[in-house]
Amino acid sequence: MNEYRTHTCNEISLDDIGKKVTISGWVQTIRDLGGLVFLDIRDMYGITQVVTSGEPKDADFASHIPVESTVKVYGEVEKRDPETVNPKLTTGQVEIRIETIEILGKRTKNLPFEVNSKQNVREDLRLQYRYLDLRNDRLKDNLILRSKVIQYLRNQMIEQGFLEVQTPILTSSSPEGARDYLVPSRLHPGEFYALPQAPQQFKQLLMVSGIDKYFQIAPCFRDEDARADRAPGEFYQLDMEMSFSTQEDVFNTIEPILYNTFKKFSDKKIANYPFPRITYKDAMLKYGTDKPDLRNPLVIVDCTDVFETVGLNAFKGKTVRVISAHDVEDQPRSFFEGMTDYAIKDLKAKGLAWLRILEDRSFQGPIAKFIPDDAREEMIKRTDSKPGDCLFFIAEVPGVVETLAGAVRDELGRRLNLIDNNLFEFCWIVDFPMFELDDRGKLAFSHNPFSMPQGGLEALENKNPLDILAYQYDIVCNGIELSSGAVRNHDINIMLKAFTMAGYTEEEVRTKFGALYTAFQYGAPPHAGIAPGVDRMIMLLTDSETIREVIAFPLNSKAEDLMMGAPCKVKREQLRDVHILIDEKN
Repeated sequence: MNEYRTHTCNEISLDDIGKKVTISGWVQTIRDLGGLVFLDIRDMYGITQVVTSGEPKDADFASHIPVESTVKVYGEVEKRDPETVNPKLTTGQVEIRIETIEILGKRTKNLPFEVNSKQNVREDLRLQYRYLDLRNDRLKDNLILRSKVIQYLRNQMIEQGFLEVQTPILTSSSPEGARDYLVPSRLHPGEFYALPQAPQQFKQLLMVSGIDKYFQIAPCFRDEDARADRAPGEFYQLDMEMSFSTQEDVFNTIEPILYNTFKKFSDKKIANYPFPRITYKDAMLKYGTDKPDLRNPLVIVDCTDVFETVGLNAFKGKTVRVISAHDVEDQPRSFFEGMTDYAIKDLKAKGLAWLRILEDRSFQGPIAKFIPDDAREEMIKRTDSKPGDCLFFIAEVPGVVETLAGAVRDELGRRLNLIDNNLFEFCWIVDFPMFELDDRGKLAFSHNPFSMPQGGLEALENKNPLDILAYQYDIVCNGIELSSGAVRNHDINIMLKAFTMAGYTEEEVRTKFGALYTAFQYGAPPHAGIAPGVDRMIMLLTDSETIREVIAFPLNSKAEDLMMGAPCKVKREQLRDVHILIDEKN
């Protein structure tokens, strides 16, 4: 290869016995057996064992090399003694007898934590020394998988005739659902660029430009709070858009790409292919969320009408949802009371009623005496329950009851071990409402402001805004939203009407979305697209608990880069160059 190695640390084999070879890497372990010193040398590809000659000076030198230093080893490949063969290593049948060993990069500081150890290390320490953390096999393997998945996604898109186009990183600020990261301009005092929350407007403009099928592995920047499946700051998505296409065209394009990718890079079973489609309305009713984990078989059932004549003050005037947990007759009373405690303490719910169904189909539980026979039979029928099951009741106002019921469903699934972790369950969520009421009671876009309303201009002009559906869709896997997409609004009149209903004037639309506003007046094709999240795909494929485990250099949960020290203060001269004065009093 070169002066540092003829082989990598996974390439030495029985075929190399008797050959003189050179390897380089990190010293992972040192074992001094009194006269002979064994070292495991690690590089990105594997591990090779090397052993000193019988010379005392060689053994003394090798035994004092600091672990995690980088070294170059030259020597002859030998076959290991049968009792020392290591079947866990690809190089486990051979070793290198050291003729020369040279320290290339000596570790001179104490390690903040043991590399490649299974011990728990605080995440802030791991992120501060991420370059050491990445020497860990698990994280390294995550990055290797990430690279392979991105390459595979890219190849599939190219094979389907998509053109890869890079869109700008410095752009204008626009209201797209999250806070922008702003970049001050040196040449234009008081003005700012924004980092793109997504290439949304650019990919639509590419459609207007005549690019038929566009894609890129796109960086997106959003100033959002972190959570397990969301990285603050920066994330990547497989961004794509298609001209002269419908919702079905997008589904038929991206669904096999996701299926092929998950099938290729995981041994888990993929259930229900093609992916089932669930309306937003049904998802919120049956699962309490628009990103349901379908591995959980529990379903939420509406029983509001059943309780209209039942004398329960706590349920009066409320929307009532019921979850039937099947075959829980062996669960102790503490299980049911524990669920109530969870609802009150963790979810801040007012309570969680429950009723066990006994062998004679009677109810047992805190509210059993309030339930008449006809209501009992109706609930058993509606929830498809039987003796041995238990009904859990959530009563709240609309908008709150869905969230609480969904959280209770998820928790029951966990506590009853109903989730099959060897399964991927995808689904499409479709028919999102075009509008919703915001915290002030004002009409606002509920999803993507660039979406086409179902029914077009006629629906906007004649229907109740809260009844209008949009050609918007999400793809969900195991309770994680992988992607959002939509058929885009390409008609300037429909665009203006939709934004007007959401409280924007035409001048505001022209100012905030000037390029689209103008471009759509030059003949825009119907177009649609989607953008599956690459980081979330890798998170699912690697069974990682947080998205930070699949990103090389992530920010922490407070959007800080502990390794590089960002965000950081800058010199006054730098601020002066971009015309910014910090008000230090505030």
